[in-house]
Amino acid sequence: MNLTQRLYLYIQLTRLNRPIGILLLLWPTLWGVWIAGAGHPSWLIVSIFVLGTALMRSAGCAINDYADRHIDKHVQRTRERPLTSGKVSERETVWLAIVLALASFLLILPLNPLTWLLSFPAVFLAASYPFTKRFFAIPQAYLGIAFGFGIPMAFAATLGEVPPVAWVLLLANIFWCIAYDTEYAMVDRDDDVRLGIHSSALFFGKYDVIAVMACYGIALLLLAVAGLMAGLGIVYFVGLIVAEGIALHHYRLIKDRSRERCFAAFLHNNWFGAAVFAGVVGDYALQ
Repeated sequence: MNLTQRLYLYIQLTRLNRPIGILLLLWPTLWGVWIAGAGHPSWLIVSIFVLGTALMRSAGCAINDYADRHIDKHVQRTRERPLTSGKVSERETVWLAIVLALASFLLILPLNPLTWLLSFPAVFLAASYPFTKRFFAIPQAYLGIAFGFGIPMAFAATLGEVPPVAWVLLLANIFWCIAYDTEYAMVDRDDDVRLGIHSSALFFGKYDVIAVMACYGIALLLLAVAGLMAGLGIVYFVGLIVAEGIALHHYRLIKDRSRERCFAAFLHNNWFGAAVFAGVVGDYALQ
């Protein structure tokens, strides 16, 4: 196998060919970066967090595939992943995850010690999430913490502290993550039952659609509270109204629990995060 083929396998392993995960991780991080910077963030901090998000998500995908290597081979959707199919070794996968995580840590060295300190729980959350599916009834909540931990880190990097608004934003992200990752879990429900894997779709059972919409509603309420705490105005709340419309569109997609439409709803969450971010940027631009 030549170098180009090997690199393509690494791209598949880290899902760089499927950037939706990076975007779902990036939007809440950018909410934090912009609000912490009062609409005028340092471009060094923006660059560090954008690149760091991509690196950590890629490392997380490698860890996830390592954790699920004995499960993925029993699932049609995942059995051809590079590690599961034997095209990439377990050792390669672990080393790739370590190198990507170290590269992400090196990025934050120009920042302050509080940001360095927060990077340790961030790495722990990303590395441990794949294993929570074995014992935690709603691993999507744990994923929400992992995917949102860039928020307190962004405030720490900008302000040297983590104010209450950062934790409200993180809590909002947890509920948003439960919403969109439950949509994703609805796609794999039958396989998860067969393999004994926990997911929010199984936990909520016949109330899964109601639970998804309730989580969207709580996330939007918390985002509204965070906006008031940050002194954001009408443009921000217009962004939240657009995000609400997107959430209602997802209800139309998932109400019949079709696998294809649930997956489409999951992918469409990129626009939910983007709408909130556009509201943040637009509001500060007009202040």
